[in-house]
Amino acid sequence: MNPSYDIQQMITKAAQQAVLELFGTEATEQQIQLQKTRKEFEGDVTLVVFPLVKISKKSPEQTGELVGDFMKNHVAEVVGYNVVKGFLNISLTPQFWLSFFHDILQEEKFGFEKPDSGKHVMIEYSSPNTNKPLHLGHLRNNFLGYAVSEMMKAVGHKVTKVQIINDRGIHICKSMVAWKNGGQGETPQSSGMKGDKLVGKYYVEFDKALKAQSAELIAQGINPDEAANKTKVMQEAQDMLRKWEAKDPEVMELWRKMNGWVYEGFDITYKAMGVDFDKLYYESDTYINGKEEVEKGLEKGVFFKKDDGSVWIDLTDEGLDEKAVLRKDGTAMYITQDIGTAILRFRDFPDLAYQIYTVGNEQEYHFKVLLKILKRLGFTQADQCYHLSYGMVELPEGKMKSREGTVVDADDLMSEMALVAEEVSKEQGKLEGLPEEEKKSLYHTIGMAALKFFLLRVDPKKNMMFNPKESIDFNGNTGPSVQYTYVRTVAVLRKAKESGYNIQAEMITHVDPASISKAEFDVIRKIYEWPEVLHGAAQGYNPADIAHYCYDLAREFNSFYHDHQILRETDEKLRLFRIALTAKTGETIRNSMNLLGIQMPERM
Repeated sequence: MNPSYDIQQMITKAAQQAVLELFGTEATEQQIQLQKTRKEFEGDVTLVVFPLVKISKKSPEQTGELVGDFMKNHVAEVVGYNVVKGFLNISLTPQFWLSFFHDILQEEKFGFEKPDSGKHVMIEYSSPNTNKPLHLGHLRNNFLGYAVSEMMKAVGHKVTKVQIINDRGIHICKSMVAWKNGGQGETPQSSGMKGDKLVGKYYVEFDKALKAQSAELIAQGINPDEAANKTKVMQEAQDMLRKWEAKDPEVMELWRKMNGWVYEGFDITYKAMGVDFDKLYYESDTYINGKEEVEKGLEKGVFFKKDDGSVWIDLTDEGLDEKAVLRKDGTAMYITQDIGTAILRFRDFPDLAYQIYTVGNEQEYHFKVLLKILKRLGFTQADQCYHLSYGMVELPEGKMKSREGTVVDADDLMSEMALVAEEVSKEQGKLEGLPEEEKKSLYHTIGMAALKFFLLRVDPKKNMMFNPKESIDFNGNTGPSVQYTYVRTVAVLRKAKESGYNIQAEMITHVDPASISKAEFDVIRKIYEWPEVLHGAAQGYNPADIAHYCYDLAREFNSFYHDHQILRETDEKLRLFRIALTAKTGETIRNSMNLLGIQMPERM
């Protein structure tokens, strides 16, 4: 943005000048506190007067009046003011807003920074286990990680999107044992099931067998706390894990085959989600690297070995506990592979500034430990690394459990959202007259917008309840509602183009600022806020800020649209201005929604 339109900087300097000339004392920037004017008061920016009272030796109201009067008389951009208790609400001239709008009209990426002008950031998201399909929780994870990646790019950072695929461990062996015992050679091709769903089916079968066998042992007098580990299926799974770590050829062949089925299934799901990755890491590779790093750290005294042979780190001086990083038999733990993965990434990308981990809030302690360990191992980048912690997506029925088969499958939910979009669209007659093939594509686009917007509009740290019907309301704070506003702008511009209008800055050069309504200026003011919203959202890793902004901008435009003629406006200059305002609004909505991974249709 042109520095001459930086309201914060302009009013700060003007306020400092006012205080100096009125009261003979310089005010620091910390004493000049500005905030957005509350909606119930008139004004564009509010100066908090209380910090200046010590300088003025007058009441807050008197101080506000004096400073406001000075600004009105000495600052060309200030047209008026009002004082409410200790708050000075300042109004800027219509010409200021019109000049700003003129200057940004043809900035196609207004608010965006130059690509790769910032730091290199790696963002990890998804990171599934290969023993089950992706579910509702993964959807929030993927949409959040992807949106943060796009936001970080928008503010200039170079971004590498990655996932760590958890393809080893006892949970993987459980599916393998169940398939080996009862699969009878079943494959995705023979069953007609997606590969990840087929493997997930056997993970559930294992749990059923485990519970049945545990019940038998408990009935025979075995301690309930010990029964599960003594079952035949659990012993088979543990034996298979040992054989896997020993690279037994038969076990490795089965592992590769079943994981291959899962990866093919994941690819289909990711495509439907609209997310992608620049590089994949596999736990089956990185856990070895982690063990090597632990051995190096042991030699340097970062870790210590207990009498039973297990390796630990003492983080009690950091307010944490002692943490095991290798079991007594030398096998790796989750923290081991995370250490290896993090260090491998820093070596793969020497210019990497820091990593962001998109992982649920149940892992907050884990990541505190991980980052402390990385720092002690000499990776100072750990200070900037960040755990993007997010809450659970809950359902009316309660929490989901993969092993019991009670998860909401991601593929099924995305398909259901398209059906809900179709149902709601037909009820409201939104897509009448469009070809069936185009309608089908739009149902998916609308359904995904509903799903993504609903999951992203909530602060990541909060738990949330998912409601499919509410998410697709065309009149609410939803993705489809914002899409519909965007389509309105497209329809206006399509008709304008047919009438021979081309969007250019000269379209608004001659319009009289006095002829422009408050509703129109409110749209311009909202567009002005976009760079600050974008940078704040990126800094806080919070796509919810952008979702709320999209809805607010759409709402401001709709207020203008309902009360004003655009193409039928008789004043030529005002008509041109309104076409330009419509174009910039649509462009800003599209750019901001795209950062959330939401496609914007041309018709609805």
